[in-house]
Amino acid sequence: MRSRFLYIRPVSGPEQDFEARYPGIRLAPVTVIIPAYDEEQTVASVVASVPAEMSGLATSVLVVDDGSRDRTAERAAGAGAYVHRQANGGQGAALRAGYRVAASRGAEILATLDADGQWSAADLAPMVELVARGEADLVSGSRRLGSDQVTERARQAGVVVFGRLITVLTGQAVTDPANGLRVMKADVARTVRLEQPQFQAAELLLSALSAGFRYREVPVAHLPRQAGVSKKGNDLLYGARYGAAVVRTYVRDRGWRHRGRA
Repeated sequence: MRSRFLYIRPVSGPEQDFEARYPGIRLAPVTVIIPAYDEEQTVASVVASVPAEMSGLATSVLVVDDGSRDRTAERAAGAGAYVHRQANGGQGAALRAGYRVAASRGAEILATLDADGQWSAADLAPMVELVARGEADLVSGSRRLGSDQVTERARQAGVVVFGRLITVLTGQAVTDPANGLRVMKADVARTVRLEQPQFQAAELLLSALSAGFRYREVPVAHLPRQAGVSKKGNDLLYGARYGAAVVRTYVRDRGWRHRGRA
């Protein structure tokens, strides 16, 4: 039996503000969560690119404004997104908040999409289809199976190295463990243990595999940033921190009773 971490907490703090602005709101069955920090130049076009429905299910867009100092929240709302605002805590904190808000307000399938335009919302549709048909619990995009127009050689090498490391640790083939496109059942977010402030993709993947959830990858395109600059910083430091997050999560969740399960 899966051990369940009580992930969705009672509404408090910034979530009270969300409830006050959208009283009694029920989100669509498929909700696309977009974490955003100072992305006023791109967030509106990203929100507008999300299909109105996927796999025959209505979609809604939830932008988590992670303490932006610009007009990110206003631009997102103007493009039709629901907006959750909070103090800056990092991408991991923003995604956790998005999962809580969406899953507690009716969303059954949760998808993630970056606000900088480097991933295409059109690539989410086949990923949603796999989850909606019950063929997977968690689906990740893979630029290695698809195309990569952006990633520098050092970071490409990091994607390969960490993909192989996670494959060895878990027995599950993983080619792109840091992809910005993910789709999962809301039950995955309710079950896994998420604590990382920044490298949430690795933590989510390792925790989901440890809990026995079924994982798939789908080819996607990695596109040039529409505007602004990356906030990931130095490649070596980023890689070291990502690796540390992988190790911490593996050690923490090292039960792996479901190792190798498809």
